[in-house]
Amino acid sequence: MAKSIRTDLALEAHKLSSADGKEISGVAVSEYKRGGAAVTKVDVLNEQGEKAIGKAAGSYITIECPGLKYGADEKEICAVIAGELGKMADINENSLTLVAGLGNSGVTPDALGVETVSHIMVTHHLKKHLKECLGNGISGVCAVTPGVLGTTGMETSETIKGIVSVLKPELVIAVDALASADMSRVANTIQISNAGIQPGAGVGNDRAGINSKTLGTNVIAIGVPTVTDARNISDSVPSGEPLLVTTKDIDLVIKKCAEAIAGGINLALHKNITLEEISIFTG
Repeated sequence: MAKSIRTDLALEAHKLSSADGKEISGVAVSEYKRGGAAVTKVDVLNEQGEKAIGKAAGSYITIECPGLKYGADEKEICAVIAGELGKMADINENSLTLVAGLGNSGVTPDALGVETVSHIMVTHHLKKHLKECLGNGISGVCAVTPGVLGTTGMETSETIKGIVSVLKPELVIAVDALASADMSRVANTIQISNAGIQPGAGVGNDRAGINSKTLGTNVIAIGVPTVTDARNISDSVPSGEPLLVTTKDIDLVIKKCAEAIAGGINLALHKNITLEEISIFTG
C-alpha cells in the first residue's frame, strides 16, 4: 500500500494492498447482509496480516449506508450497528460501559464523537430507578468527551485510561471521525472494530492508541469517514502537509451519523427498549 495514501478503513487498506488481485496472507474477508445493509468483515489474523495492510490485529466491520445523512433507513442502520456490537461484546444488565466521544467539537468534520455522546442514554447514576421504570435489560452506561491534546494539554488515551482505572468498565466504546482514501465513502460508511483506535492516524497526526492493551479492558471503536486527503482526488495538490477535503453538507453528515451511531449503541447497551423510549431520556 502506498505510504502517501492514508485511510482509517481496513476495507480500503486491504483493497489497496491487494490491487493485483492476490490473496493476502494473514487477512480474511467475508461479505454478508444484515437487514438491508451490505456488510464486509475484514479479519486481521496475525502479525503478517498487520504488516500487509497496516492495521492492528482484530475484526473490522464495514457497513455500507448510502443516504444515511438524509435519514434514509436510520432505524435499520441502528439495528445493524446494535447487532454487530452484540457480536463483539458480551453486554448485559450487569455490565458497565464507558462511551468516549473523541474529537474536537470546534472543528465540524472532527465533531462526530462529541455529537454522538450527546445522544447516549447514560444510566450509571440512575440505573436502579430506570430498572423500576423500564424493567430488566438496562445496563450501566457512562459517557465522556475528553477533548483533544491541543485544548486540554492531555493525551486523550491518558484521560480515558484514568477514568477506566476508577470506573473499571467491562467495555469502552470509542467514537471518532475517520479518514477515507475514497471520497465516495465519506459519510457513506460506518466502521466498527475491536482493534481499538489510533486518534489522528488517518490525517497523519498519530496519537497514543486507545485499545485493550493500553486500557486493560475491552475496546470497540466506531467511526465514519468525514474527510479525505485532497491528494487522493487530484495529483496537482502539492506534497507536504495534507489538505483535507470534506462534503459541503458536513454539518448534516455529523448530525445524522451521530444520531445513527448513538441509536445503535443505545440499542446494544439497553435491551428490551425501543429507540422511541430512549429518545425520551436523550432528547
